Amino acid sequence: MSDVLDSYSLVAIYSAMAVYLIAFVLFAIDIAKRSANASTAAGQLAMSEGQLAASGSGGVATLERQATDAAAPRYRFERVGFALTVLATALHVGGVVLRGVAQGFVPWANMFEFSLTSSAIIAVVFLLLQFWQDLKFLGVYMTGFVLIALGVGTVNFYVPVKPLPDALDSYWLIIHVFVAALGTALFAVGAALSLLQLLQARRESGAGGRGLAFLRTLPNSVRLENSAYLVTVVGFVFWTFTLVAGAIWAERAWGRYWGWDTKEVWTFIIWTVYAGYIHARATRGWRGARSAWLALIGFASVLFNYTVVNLFFKGLHSYSGL
Repeated sequence: MSDVLDSYSLVAIYSAMAVYLIAFVLFAIDIAKRSANASTAAGQLAMSEGQLAASGSGGVATLERQATDAAAPRYRFERVGFALTVLATALHVGGVVLRGVAQGFVPWANMFEFSLTSSAIIAVVFLLLQFWQDLKFLGVYMTGFVLIALGVGTVNFYVPVKPLPDALDSYWLIIHVFVAALGTALFAVGAALSLLQLLQARRESGAGGRGLAFLRTLPNSVRLENSAYLVTVVGFVFWTFTLVAGAIWAERAWGRYWGWDTKEVWTFIIWTVYAGYIHARATRGWRGARSAWLALIGFASVLFNYTVVNLFFKGLHSYSGL
């Protein structure tokens, strides 16, 4: 029965990947159309400079209205892409649930299962954040990220359903890994916003961004930075709890709270980088590019921990690479 449920899980995951791919393409088309519209608006404004004096105030108003109409993003592809992302996420979560039922426990005991579950949590967090503010412009990044995670997980890390290792047969597995996945999801969104912040700031300063006209349709760099900071702070709270919960679980499983295991060390390094980011921005006044780069370094550390540390470093957490 578990093998049958596992096969159904894979069907749901592959179906989700197909829908994510279509959504990714639609989000990419939306960005291309935004760029085209913004470039058209910029061209109209440049051509109108020689006409302003003769046009008078009415002519100025007309030209500005025309430029605004040209720059207005067409949200049709974005809306359809977002709707497909909702559908893909539903299939994705369904696949995770089926894997969990087949496993008989939470489905994040190895790299394959964690790839499925963490990417599903990233997708769900992205959808839920829309109730906070409109972040659909991150759709191409989020769907692309989830697609890569699912593709790598299913191709390289798939393992059939099997009993849990004794060290993982604990309710702390539910708490520790789930909270870590939540923190990772928020860090992923924060990194995307920080990257856009850097590009937007270059465009606003006139130093670059000419080939990324879609940036004209996005929030300004200050708003992007503030949004990235808020998302990252919440992610940092979850990551702090991850560190604490991991120490408590380690004491229950191995009789010590801290043992300088490679995974433990990198979890603390990630915590330190993000603590530095929050401290530097809140008390040292680090704003703009410096804070954005710290956020990106933090997320790079998360990815390094998930990939290189899990796969190539031996330690008490080596079962996560199974």
